[in-house]
Amino acid sequence: MNKLPKIDIFKIKKILQSKGYKIYRKETRYPKFVVNFFYTTIVGVFFISFFYVTPFVLDFSKKKLIKNETVLNNSNINFNRVLEWKEIEKNTNLNENDEVDSRNLFTDVFEFNIKEEDTIRLSASTLNQLFIDEDYNLKDIRKNKLVKPIKIDILPSEIKSIENTKKRKELFIQIVLPLILEENKKIKIERKTLFSILNKNSNSQEERNWLKSKFKQYGVVNSDLATLKIRMDEIPVSLAIAQAAKETGWGTSRFAQEGNALFGQWTYDGKGIKPAGSDEDDTHKVMKFKILKASVRAYQRNLNTHKSYKKFRKVRAIQRDVYGSLNSLELANYLDKYAQTGNEYTKILKKIIEQNKLTDFDDAKILPSNQREKNI
Repeated sequence: MNKLPKIDIFKIKKILQSKGYKIYRKETRYPKFVVNFFYTTIVGVFFISFFYVTPFVLDFSKKKLIKNETVLNNSNINFNRVLEWKEIEKNTNLNENDEVDSRNLFTDVFEFNIKEEDTIRLSASTLNQLFIDEDYNLKDIRKNKLVKPIKIDILPSEIKSIENTKKRKELFIQIVLPLILEENKKIKIERKTLFSILNKNSNSQEERNWLKSKFKQYGVVNSDLATLKIRMDEIPVSLAIAQAAKETGWGTSRFAQEGNALFGQWTYDGKGIKPAGSDEDDTHKVMKFKILKASVRAYQRNLNTHKSYKKFRKVRAIQRDVYGSLNSLELANYLDKYAQTGNEYTKILKKIIEQNKLTDFDDAKILPSNQREKNI
């Protein structure tokens, strides 16, 4: 059987071309938009898959290939432990000495260069007009946080005759707010001075003398700087207003009217106002002051030094350290020893703060009253 000759495709192609035929390869052609769509889809699927898979790959590599080091932030844990009055972990800078040297605590409180006969008691109507003339109102303060340095020495006797509760409260707040802010500003400036001194390698004689005076002012023994840092701090404005409101009935009490006593502080040295209805054996009296400003300073010094408020100061120091600001509603919990009613007293304080939105004033600032203050 004869074998079939092999077909040479190239020879056939050559013969056909010599006779005038054109040879083409058969191709399947698609519209251009279909081709573009195809390639776009391929690229899109690639990127979606890449970004979907990458997190899983990274997570796997961290768990299996890299030794993972965990850093825990225990600031919130510490804060909660302090609120429960437990030991603070790894924080030795918040230990306050229990001892208090009370000999010089209130020296600067009773040294105001003013005589009682030189003080002027303005009427409620006069004060209201003064505040209107000075464009001093609480609505603006809540908004812009700026308070004019209007200092009133004595409460108006007519405040207890104001029947409108809201107006009586507003007038009271307008009177005490600048006084509280002024004393807080004083403490703030002194606190900055303290830290400035502590940050130096060596101190001048003037700086050392200043430190000695502050140790006396805050009753600090043995030149304990840690204790001084804890005691030298502000009282939240909302808390101070709430306590003044509670202790004076929003400025209507006899102690506030007769002795400028905004915070009902007791004294046993015979100089004060005897509470009505007290027993003959009771030796305590309510401390009396020349002006309202002295009462505010005495109140702050009391909270900053008395052993009954050590927990208060400890939590305040934690708030400073952890959050950088003070929470009056939390701090109120540690003033249960301020009154005989204990925890009930703290509940009332928090209620006053919340109902009157007093925390609006916590970040308020008092405007400078002279050029020297402007330069600070």
